[in-house]
Amino acid sequence: MRMDIVKMLACAGSGHPGGSLSAVDLMAVLYFGGVMRYDVQNPCHPGRDRFILSKGHAAPVLYAALARAGYFSAKEFKTLRHLGSMLQGHPDAELCPGVEVSTGSLGQGLSIAAGLAQGLRLQAAGARNDQVDNAGGMDGTLPQIYTLLGDGELQEGQNWEAALYAAHYKLGNVVAIVDRNFLQIDGNTEDVMALGDVGAKFAAFGWEVATVDGHDFAAIYETLTKERPVDKPYVIVANTTKGKGVSFMEDVAGWHGVAPNDEQCDAACAELQVKLSLSANTQTGGGADA
Repeated sequence: MRMDIVKMLACAGSGHPGGSLSAVDLMAVLYFGGVMRYDVQNPCHPGRDRFILSKGHAAPVLYAALARAGYFSAKEFKTLRHLGSMLQGHPDAELCPGVEVSTGSLGQGLSIAAGLAQGLRLQAAGARNDQVDNAGGMDGTLPQIYTLLGDGELQEGQNWEAALYAAHYKLGNVVAIVDRNFLQIDGNTEDVMALGDVGAKFAAFGWEVATVDGHDFAAIYETLTKERPVDKPYVIVANTTKGKGVSFMEDVAGWHGVAPNDEQCDAACAELQVKLSLSANTQTGGGADA
């Protein structure tokens, strides 16, 4: 997925690598760890869980996940940001299979998630017996609404109105994930407009809160699937590194919205390929000759 991101951005000549790369591991667990329920053959299944990319500029990480899940061919990557492409610079629900909501204006994802969660809950509560299958999730439980937020976009006040709403209405089927990489387009979040203890803020608003290493697959899975109150929205503050996986991009604010050139793309992919090979050897128990 990281190589997908780097290559599609290099091909487009514009886009946002830093915040896309920081969220890869979170997206991988959601889509491929057995956490989120979806059906590629029936993408509009009424019982599916929903995912909303509130930080819409990180669209490449969503496109990488959707293509690898089978929603569309990876051949589409080369059309990123092209006129008429299904892969616009920000996700377009009318064009791209698997995209639930068109996003891009920061600060709106959590409000949309709360509205969807409330609507599905009311639908399930009011369904007649012969409608339960359509109102409930794929396993009979209420569909979960997952939304990925950038930490910089938490400076938007609308998020905190949505946080109040979700807690007040006890929307336990809302799961917000904050990509806490501490960098936004103008620099460190704490210099631009300090967010402080994000988890403590959500807790004060009545949310169930967890903190996790956003690059630890096992920890992410455990945090997403652990038993939690059914009457409280849930936020996971994921500590991540901007540009994760590409050494010259890591923790550098300048890579927020600058695409790599061909030479940088080749260097990044070579580095990622080495890491991928080392990871495969570790998982299979292979040695230097494996």
